[in-house]
Amino acid sequence: MPNTEDKQKQRLILADMDTDALINLNVALTPKISKYIPEDHSPLINSKLTAFLLLDNLEVFYGGAAGGAKTEGLLDAALQYVDTPGYAAILFRRTFQELSLENSLMNRATKWLHPYRKIKEVHWSEKNHRYTFPSGATLTFGHMEHENDKFNYKSAEFQFIGFDELTGFTESQYRFLFSRLRRLKNRTDIPLRMRSGSNPGGEGHFWVKKRFLENRKYYNAIFIPALMEDNPALDRDEYETSLAKLDPVEYEQMRWGNWEVSDKGPYFDRKDFTEISESELPSGYIKWVRYWDRAATKVKPGTPESKKPKFTAGTLMGEKDGKYYIKNVKRFRKDPAGNEAEIKATAFLDGFNIDIVMEQEPGSAAIDLINYYITKVLNNFHFKGNRVTGDKELRATPFSTATKQGRVYIVKGNWNDEYYDELELFPNGRYKDQVDSSSGAFNHLRTSFSYSHTPIEVAKESPTWVNA
Repeated sequence: MPNTEDKQKQRLILADMDTDALINLNVALTPKISKYIPEDHSPLINSKLTAFLLLDNLEVFYGGAAGGAKTEGLLDAALQYVDTPGYAAILFRRTFQELSLENSLMNRATKWLHPYRKIKEVHWSEKNHRYTFPSGATLTFGHMEHENDKFNYKSAEFQFIGFDELTGFTESQYRFLFSRLRRLKNRTDIPLRMRSGSNPGGEGHFWVKKRFLENRKYYNAIFIPALMEDNPALDRDEYETSLAKLDPVEYEQMRWGNWEVSDKGPYFDRKDFTEISESELPSGYIKWVRYWDRAATKVKPGTPESKKPKFTAGTLMGEKDGKYYIKNVKRFRKDPAGNEAEIKATAFLDGFNIDIVMEQEPGSAAIDLINYYITKVLNNFHFKGNRVTGDKELRATPFSTATKQGRVYIVKGNWNDEYYDELELFPNGRYKDQVDSSSGAFNHLRTSFSYSHTPIEVAKESPTWVNA
């Protein structure tokens, strides 16, 4: 994002340019648009779609998250050159049923091109699933439900090939279609383009990820990631509500375009936790700690979900006889003053006999913060900072092991599902705050000397331990 100084420099550069130069710049930054793309679907209102249509690279992949206008972008790109004689484009979905669904590629094209079919300017062949334009250019819709269906296109020739939901295809199908991407030597007015879009997940998740995220330099391929925030035409609030109903893996893939999540992570599974009511907590002495992983950014009203910061999370965990009990987890986003008030109020609710530990970041500012909490905020409590070492996965491993051994119990509460969702996605989920606070609590308890008996009398010759 350009800062104020950069923007001022840009204004000065533009001010120094003559009219012809400005016109040339505007032309260079404006993709070719045919009249068959409706004005209210113009890619010019979406900067990432504009880039998608401007790029002349052979291979470009668009999308990631749901709602980023992938399908619209592919149809835009396919229609760019239909006013050019000799141009042939094809758009694929894996099955014909997927092609014909409401608001899918073929259905959307029907709506866009209906006015031109009505006046017989554009012809539709139901048999071949093909539009023919006055220039003689064609736009075909294809599918390859079975692996060998790719050979149905072995005699075809296209200058544009597009795959909607590329992860639904096999890599061999995708690669085979490059053999159909060609043009006559003198037709440099028509670019050769292989374009695709997809959410993570599906049969082809791993090969698509490898090709476009990990090895894209090798393939000279471009990846344009997009979120729903990049699609100004979408009702984001309504769609956000719908996506929130998905399971945690699908939500990460569809909402955030997270390619690292293909299944639940290897560390946690909600089935490994034993759920109990608070009344079922063991009687007698339990060593308790509230461990805080602190963030300090308040969310401003209207902040899009993609820009929201991490949470402050505090796990209340106890240990007795090698078993661990999670009583509750506090999770919130507040500014430093709000954090301080919430953490202090939680301490009073928890009681004075519970240890409080806060993860301490490196640096002198973090030391000052811990000292402030020691002397000003939690001066009446058993509080200390904890400087962590090792990465998050290493720190989470002992806690993960205990859950798999069936030694972790969780008190039932309305926060449980949100907690499980984060743990099951770890380490690939968007947030890790509850994992960090739980791992911190567990490691504090297992490395602290914990008494179930307290020494209250020491004999002269040998110590005597009796129940407190």
